[in-house]
Amino acid sequence: MSDTPFGFGLPPEEPENGDEGKKEDQQSGGGQGPFGFGLPGFGGPGGDNPLAAMFGSMNPNDLGAAFQQLGQMLSYEGGPVNWDMAKQIARQTVAQGTSDGIKDSSIGPAERTAVEEAVRLADLWLDDATSLPSGAGSAVAWSRAEWVEATLPAWKELVDPVAERVGAAMGDVLPEEMQAMAGPLIGMMRSMGGAMFGTQIGQAVGVLAGEVVGSTDIGLPLGPTGRAALLPANIEAFGKDLGVPQEEVRLYLALREAAHQRLFAHVPWLRSHLFGAVDGYARGIKVDTAKLEDVVGQFDPQNPEQLQDALQQGMFQPEDTPEQKVALARLETALALVEGWVDAVVHAAAKPRLTSADALRETLRRRRATGGPAEQTFATLIGLELRPRRLRDASRLWASLTDARGVDGRDGLWAHPDMLPTASDLDDPDGFVHREQLDFSELDKMLGEAAGGSAEKPNLKKDDDSE
Repeated sequence: MSDTPFGFGLPPEEPENGDEGKKEDQQSGGGQGPFGFGLPGFGGPGGDNPLAAMFGSMNPNDLGAAFQQLGQMLSYEGGPVNWDMAKQIARQTVAQGTSDGIKDSSIGPAERTAVEEAVRLADLWLDDATSLPSGAGSAVAWSRAEWVEATLPAWKELVDPVAERVGAAMGDVLPEEMQAMAGPLIGMMRSMGGAMFGTQIGQAVGVLAGEVVGSTDIGLPLGPTGRAALLPANIEAFGKDLGVPQEEVRLYLALREAAHQRLFAHVPWLRSHLFGAVDGYARGIKVDTAKLEDVVGQFDPQNPEQLQDALQQGMFQPEDTPEQKVALARLETALALVEGWVDAVVHAAAKPRLTSADALRETLRRRRATGGPAEQTFATLIGLELRPRRLRDASRLWASLTDARGVDGRDGLWAHPDMLPTASDLDDPDGFVHREQLDFSELDKMLGEAAGGSAEKPNLKKDDDSE
């Protein structure tokens, strides 16, 4: 991963071992990440970037296809990311298969039934572990290609604000009186930027589709509301070497998916809170316009590789700002609380029923701690690093709250964002749990105010208890 959130840093050094090193880099997906225009895969195998792939070492027979691809790049007039291109490349990446050797395929009736039964049983078990009722109106089994299709709208919502702010710098570097004259050039650069963004994001989403096991792996609801989703092929790959029966692996992952669905379904402010933090981060982005002015002044439309070279040499270097740091801290804490709550609730539901509960819990924790694929992609897209220590601290805090105040008292804190623990509370979970000013009487008072105000109170009653 690059040194900057978007990977707009210097390109990786050429490996000393020649073609073998290049091959390894291609297999690993490159070293710069979704916004670090350094991944292969656009314009044919073996290219280090979209334009180099089209114009470097080209077979004359491929010239027509190369100009067609360039035409697509230059004719794009949509938003900051060419999502049509992103979708196409993600689907191509999925079709090529992943390092686990498992090819994507259509979901059969037996797999659909297994997923539906697992989610149904998981919801029954969770009834004893949380006061939030079921949030999954349906359960579906997805292929990797179906995951790509279903999650692209959420990726668009997450990535567009960041890409738009960076892309807007292309039109801000010239004096106002010169922008009209340079309009075609700026439009060309934006079109190419949208295509390059689409290329890298498409590859990232395609690779991620080969790793995720559901729709909530990164702690955000990427799929449609109220639909619990699992990927049978990836669940098989995940449990392959664990020594745990496949049915238990599927059920444990169904518990996690169903727990996320409950939280996002019955805490109505949570999704906008998380996505809003991403937007707040994007608004704080500042771009090194001096370098951009240099490139715009010298750009030769007959030499499009010049723009690609400038991008790789760090034309865009987002600078950390106080606003960004605040937004990222807010997002990091909220995601840790979400993941910690799910971890604690799922453990409470699984521990008495699954002999492998402890082992599966630790495996998933380590997956996050070692920078699992979902976390790495998210970190590269928006610059977020979710520290594993925060996840464990948050899980311990929610477990302590359960012991001290019961399930209702714990889940009641989700009624309003101001009631949640802060980053400093994660440093001292026991202090938060036993703080005198947050006793039951004050909690009841805050719950009443939240229910009567603009924030909607979570439904803390089971469906069969409601009047």
